[in-house]
Amino acid sequence: MTLLTVHPDNHPTPHTTPTPPPPAPPTPMPRLTTTVPREYVHRKSLAEVFLTGSEKTGDNHYTLTAQWPRTHTFYTTPHATHHDPLQAAETIRQTGLYLAHAELGVPLDHHFLMWNIHLTTHPQHLTIGPTPTDLTLTTTCTTLRYKGKRLADFTMHINITRNGHTTATGGGQFTCLTPTTYHRLRQPHTHQPTPTPPTTPTTTDPTPYGRHLPLDLVLTPTPTPHTWQLTPNPHHPILFDHTTDHIPGMVLLEAARQATHTHTHPTPTHLTTLHATFHRYTEHHTPTYITTTHTTGTAGATDTTSSDDADSDSPTTTTPGTHTTHVTATQNNTTTFTAHLTTTPHT
Repeated sequence: MTLLTVHPDNHPTPHTTPTPPPPAPPTPMPRLTTTVPREYVHRKSLAEVFLTGSEKTGDNHYTLTAQWPRTHTFYTTPHATHHDPLQAAETIRQTGLYLAHAELGVPLDHHFLMWNIHLTTHPQHLTIGPTPTDLTLTTTCTTLRYKGKRLADFTMHINITRNGHTTATGGGQFTCLTPTTYHRLRQPHTHQPTPTPPTTPTTTDPTPYGRHLPLDLVLTPTPTPHTWQLTPNPHHPILFDHTTDHIPGMVLLEAARQATHTHTHPTPTHLTTLHATFHRYTEHHTPTYITTTHTTGTAGATDTTSSDDADSDSPTTTTPGTHTTHVTATQNNTTTFTAHLTTTPHT
């Protein structure tokens, strides 16, 4: 018998499947710019959210980012070269609400009273460039008052910069209300539907109001000089972005701006300062009248155009080239809103 001897080196190499290399780690997605949640600024439309981010930098100090589009369906200026200063006012409003919800612990179902708002703009830094305008908002919250652990009210100061240059400064005072408190405060208006405006603005030339679309006009002339009825369209997509049981504060600011424009038209002007106080809710169902007193800055003198404004007995001395308008909103002979606006010539 013959034995077959197989040397170990002669064994065939078994076929093996090569082990695949480990997968490469995923490439991290870049941090993209987006808006803050619309609910935090009480807006329904994402297009109307201007804030893009926030970072806490100290006790009650915050740095936020924002962006204004090159063109906006409502916040525009007649000359179309600058951002509308009221867009800065809306940015201040959004900042106060956002910080209350995102940083100060106010629940999303709470309501706010904005008692006042002030704004100073620098027109040379409001110019519209070839790209959307990116902004940095340096914000401080002061005089925070609590009821137990719940924030009751606070004051906010803000500095808005663009490429390191101050574009606007301002602030406001906010009160935070629980749903129960708000419902009790607003009875019976919480269930009252928004009515259709009583009339359509009768002017065939909206230019004196600074708006070119009839939908954007919020004033109807009355037989009384320097007096208008407030008649905003409740279906306006920006001014009435969401349902309200009262006239929104931004509608009153727009009314003040449009009334001011009638005094300076046709001279192009910039709104440079705004100081507004909301004394009480302005209701939908009661006629609201806007009256103005206008002061024109001249060399060494003031020229006052009088109306029924409560401040008409104390005209403001202004510098040459400026115009100051005092605005009052009344319902049932009760003041609900006052504002002082200063404009300078557009160059």
